[in-house]
Amino acid sequence: MQKPRKRKQPEVRQPPQPRIKPARPSISLGKPPNDPYPTHPRPTPEECRAIRDDLLAFHGFPQEFAKYRRQQPNSSFDQAHGFLKSELLDGESKETVLDGLVKTVLSQNTTEVNSERAFESLKSAFPTWEDSCLFKVLAAESKCIENSIRSGGLAPTKASCIKNILSCLLEKKGKLCLEYLRDLSVDEIKAELSQFKGIGPKTVACVLMFHLQQDDFPVDTHVFEIAKAISWVPALADRNKTYLHLNKRIPNELKFDLNCLLYTHGKLCRRCTKKVDKQQTKESQDNPCPLLKYCKNS
Repeated sequence: MQKPRKRKQPEVRQPPQPRIKPARPSISLGKPPNDPYPTHPRPTPEECRAIRDDLLAFHGFPQEFAKYRRQQPNSSFDQAHGFLKSELLDGESKETVLDGLVKTVLSQNTTEVNSERAFESLKSAFPTWEDSCLFKVLAAESKCIENSIRSGGLAPTKASCIKNILSCLLEKKGKLCLEYLRDLSVDEIKAELSQFKGIGPKTVACVLMFHLQQDDFPVDTHVFEIAKAISWVPALADRNKTYLHLNKRIPNELKFDLNCLLYTHGKLCRRCTKKVDKQQTKESQDNPCPLLKYCKNS
């Protein structure tokens, strides 16, 4: 007798399983490294001091920065260099931090003469930086602000930036004042100022060094070009990495003087900037550049 055949059970198909890719190592999204070029040995403290002294002997200390130098805490200038102690001269007022931030915004992409003229015109239209008058700036139409700062160039952009700073400050603090930054650490100050639209690392660094008397080293076009010319950074370095590297390598006590002198030299020396500038003086054209001996191809 034939055995009954078992009925084949229908096969249950499993849904396709997703392919599991091998896990990638996690990427840290923390702060950038303190020094992007930790193996680049220059500048050394000795070289920074030597270049400071050479430029000081060549140019003297730039008068446009003298009042900020006098405000440096515990600063005592070497009498051999004609420096003064940390005191304001008669009739010289200490700028507020908000003064400094607005002045720095107005100095972007223009000459010092034009930016100073723009700031004076703004202060003439809105005479003091007391809260009541600052509210007048905040309430003013953009065209009014633009007209008062037009001599500094890029008036619409700068007027918008200034109004944004004031409105954000009013919303956050309830008053138009930045003096609270004096009680913060450098990292906290950078975080606060970077919240304002249009305020980049160079502007923050300038406010830190000039108006908050902090040990910082701004890198503008002139400083950047010289740093590359004398091999203080690798040839392919950008400005942001140059800023990080130089702030790590330059001794704090030399940062202010060295920055002011490099900026001044960069404006005047065509050998360092590799450009012909209308502001070049006969002195800079007739005398040899004191930085040539530091250039690798000199």
